[in-house]
Amino acid sequence: MLKHIFFYLCVKPIILIGLGLNVRNYERFPKKGPAIIVANHNSHLDTLVLMTLAPQKLLRKVRPVAAYDYFCSNPVFSWLSKNFLGIIPIKRTRSTKDEDLLQPCYDAIEKQQILILYPEGTRGKPEQMAEFKSGIARLAQKYPQMPICPVYMHGLGKTLPKGSFIPVPFFCDVFIGEALKWNGEKQSFVDSLRKSIEDLQKQGHFPEWE
Repeated sequence: MLKHIFFYLCVKPIILIGLGLNVRNYERFPKKGPAIIVANHNSHLDTLVLMTLAPQKLLRKVRPVAAYDYFCSNPVFSWLSKNFLGIIPIKRTRSTKDEDLLQPCYDAIEKQQILILYPEGTRGKPEQMAEFKSGIARLAQKYPQMPICPVYMHGLGKTLPKGSFIPVPFFCDVFIGEALKWNGEKQSFVDSLRKSIEDLQKQGHFPEWE
């Protein structure tokens, strides 16, 4: 309930009116779980934008994967993140040799939820993608029939770049690609996913970022 109130009374009006989103191929947005939305990452607004796109009946199932040490180090921030965003906190280091850091993701997928995951691992410079980490390939390998939906977002890195706290109104584009599935080889899958997002970027014919 808190999540729905937060998004429909606060987040959606700000995102849809304040930013002026232009969404391409919205029909490709996952219609049910389990699924993973994979996107480039330039801003804290990225997650809010992607969750805003979810239909009301799906919002409770859409859960962003986030760094445990960043979102759960403060008890108040942790409570807000879990109850208003529904984050899946992932630790960066193992507590024991046999611990699987992706177990919280497995649990969410088993519950038919839709994950938001940024394979770069952290926010990068505006419109520049860093190297993709292998976590997404491990999830795809474990659930080979699960759709992985690539998304490219442009403009949010200028609206609220890393290190900034006050958003600046700027028109933003969201491109949703065709879903991918596990292809049998980790590096090949990661390369295919990155190429899908880069191809979505090219569809925008955006000028070089200043």
